[in-house]
Order: sequence, then structure tokens, then C-alpha cells
Amino acid sequence: MGDKKILIINPGSTSTKIGVFTEGKMIVNQSVKHDDEELRKFPTIWDQYDFRRDAIFKVLADNNLSMGEMDAIACRGGNVRPLPGGIYRVCPKMIEDMKSGIYGGHPINVGGLVAFDLGNQFNIPVLTADPPMTDELCTSARYSGIPQLSRQSSFHALNQKATARKVAAELGKKYDEMNMIVAHLGGGISVGAHRKGKIIDVNNALDGDGPFSPERAGSLPAGDLVKLCFSGEYEKHEVLKLLTGKGGLFAYLGTTDAVEIERRIAHGGQKAAEVYEAMIYQVAKEIGASAAVLEGDVDAIALTGSLAYSKMLVSSLKKKISFIAPVHLIPGENEMEALADAAMRYFRNEEALSIYHQDKAA
Repeated sequence: MGDKKILIINPGSTSTKIGVFTEGKMIVNQSVKHDDEELRKFPTIWDQYDFRRDAIFKVLADNNLSMGEMDAIACRGGNVRPLPGGIYRVCPKMIEDMKSGIYGGHPINVGGLVAFDLGNQFNIPVLTADPPMTDELCTSARYSGIPQLSRQSSFHALNQKATARKVAAELGKKYDEMNMIVAHLGGGISVGAHRKGKIIDVNNALDGDGPFSPERAGSLPAGDLVKLCFSGEYEKHEVLKLLTGKGGLFAYLGTTDAVEIERRIAHGGQKAAEVYEAMIYQVAKEIGASAAVLEGDVDAIALTGSLAYSKMLVSSLKKKISFIAPVHLIPGENEMEALADAAMRYFRNEEALSIYHQDKAA
């Protein structure tokens, strides 16, 4: 098989990350920043279609590349129905579900549509892998305690699975041969219990449960939350913003910047030290809970995400969890590399495509 050239598309709220992968390396890896003034011009995320597509064409042109050279497009998975992890061909039903808004709205949906249209135009496959709604929860993990509410799987599936594969490779094993706990530590925090290639339990890192993070509240005292909602002091959208965006470190310290918080701690900031340690404490508790889910049979713990670069955080966390299993560091989000790796597994016939059905994923 000759070297394949893969276009990687990964839109975020304030940027569009674009990459080109070939010959075993990322020859282009560029993040195009979009300022608030630019984005405010668009009433909805779908109105950003031309804007996002043009950013892709410009990066290709700046690097003397064209769509005609590409063998595939790999885009970050959008807001689609819950489905098992795997590699998927982006299809009309997937695009329809993204457009519906039922499963959430995010610029990654626009990226999926741009990728799908480019694939049709240039007759090349469009792939995605391990989208945020990846759902492999075991039956027990779905129960909340109230029949009207079930626990949902919404987390950093792409980086979690990519990280687990890297650690498995380091240990000379396959991902589906291992039991592992992976903690993605970033703006949101997710801790997943990986059993033989499936994430059987994980906190809802978007607006649900688990540790608080730089900007998210995580698990809260349920009764007090209900009282807060009915206090008359907050509108619904304000409470939701407290859960995601203005919760966690931001709520206590007015910043989500771990570097700034660690600077305050170094200068004697007692409040900053207490809050930062409380977040680490909650991550350790979640890792401990995942160890219980895996019945103590844990081959490795992996720490990933941007906060895994912090020596202070990692040192404190290791003291609490190292008794469970060896701790491996794979810092950063690694989404671009993960998408490239998924595409190459597809081309090498190492992993069959999963099918996105109209009624369910198989």
C-alpha cells in the first residue's frame, strides 16, 4: 500500500485545526484562530459553513497542497446519537442527526458537513472515530437513582481511546487485552474505566458528574442544586452556565488558567492552593471509583489532556493513585494524531468500519 495523504479537520469553538498526514507524520498541523468579532457575524453555527471551509482551503493553498491530492478526510466526530466507539464513514444520516440539534450544537457539526461535502466533491472517503457521544457503558453504569434520569456518556472519547492505545503499545500489548483507567484532564475532566477495549463507565464530562474542572462544576449536592434552581435568583440558562463554563476553578478563582493558579500558589495563595488541591482530590476519587468498577484488576492508569503537563498537579495526583497501578503520562489533547491513526487503521485493514444505522449504531 502506497503512502496515503489524509486531510484532518477539527473545528473548535474559537479555532479550526487543520492537518495533513502522510508517510507516518503530520506534515501540516495548523490551528486557525477565529476572534469573537468574526464569529459574532454568524447567527448560527451553520452560517459558519463557508467561513470554516475557506479556512481549510487557505491552509492547503499556503502549504502548496490541494484537495485532489488527498486520499481521505478524517474529521472529529460531531453531536450524533450515542454509539459504540470505532471508525465510522460519515454518511447522510449522520449529517441529518448533526443538523437536527437533538444531540447538541457545536462547530464540529459544521466541520462534519464541510468534510462530507468535500468527500462527495472529490470522491474520497470521509471518516470519523470515537465521537464525544461514544457509549459503551455497562448496564449498571446507566442507573442514576431516579427512573426519569439515566446517566449519559458524553466525554473525551477520541483522546481517551487514543491514549489507551498508546499506553498499550508502550507495554507491548493490544488495547483490547488490557484493563486501564484513563483520565483526560483539560477544560473538562473525564475519567474512564476501560475494560478490554470498551469504556464501561465514565463520568459525563460536559454538564453532568465527576470531578469539577477548570470550567465545569461536576457532581453537585443534588438537594442544594434543586433549591438553587428554584430560589428565583437564576434563570435556567444562568444555572446551565454555572454547570459548564462558569463552574469549577473559574467559579472559585475567576480563572481557568492552571499556570496562573499555580503562580498564585507559589506566591502563597492559600485559597488557590485549597481549590486546586480539591480538584485533584476529586480526580483521585473518580480514579479510585473506576478501579472499583474494574474490580481492582487495573493494568495501568493514564493521565492525558493539557493539565497533564503540570508537574504540580501530576505529582499530587500520583501520590493518591499510584497504589492502584503504574501511572503513564500522555499529555495533550492528541486529537489530530488520533484521527490520522484511525484513518491509517482503516487503510491497513486493521479495524473494520462501524455502521451508523438510521435507528441504531452496530
